[in-house]
Amino acid sequence: MDDVEVPPLRSLNDFLLESARFSTPAFNNLTRWTNRVIDNLLYYQCNYILTAVLAFLIVGTMNPRAMLVGILTMVVIFAIFIYTTNNRSEMQRFKRSHPFICFLLVLLCCFLLLKVFGGLLVFVWGVTLPMAIIFIHASMRMRNVKNKMSKKLESLGLKRTPMGILLYQLGLEEQARS
Repeated sequence: MDDVEVPPLRSLNDFLLESARFSTPAFNNLTRWTNRVIDNLLYYQCNYILTAVLAFLIVGTMNPRAMLVGILTMVVIFAIFIYTTNNRSEMQRFKRSHPFICFLLVLLCCFLLLKVFGGLLVFVWGVTLPMAIIFIHASMRMRNVKNKMSKKLESLGLKRTPMGILLYQLGLEEQARS
């Protein structure tokens, strides 16, 4: 991680305003569209992180209690999932020896999930809205020379960025490297 370089924050003029050029992507040419999205993700990654944080905070400030309930619910769900997958044999023994208690626990969990469903929806909205904004911008923003050079430097291994590593981990290394 020592060689990971965080790219600079691009100007608002370049990102969104006057010098930015937008057009609809070539929906019939998935390779061109994918290249455009990946180029923009690599070039504007700091702007996208800032956009995601701002959108998440805006959704969170609109209904902070529901957002907090949604975050806590997701943490509890993941904790239960990790605990049950790590202690599978213990859980199976408990199920066999106490079926009625397990049934009541399942009913209680369903009731609690229904009770916090609104908070879960706010949290999901807070996560998906920034992703949608980023994808739409990356799809509509036309590439420029700096954008293409940034992708080439990443593909040659001369520069490693957090977004390049994320794209590689998501299995988009062919597109990120080409």
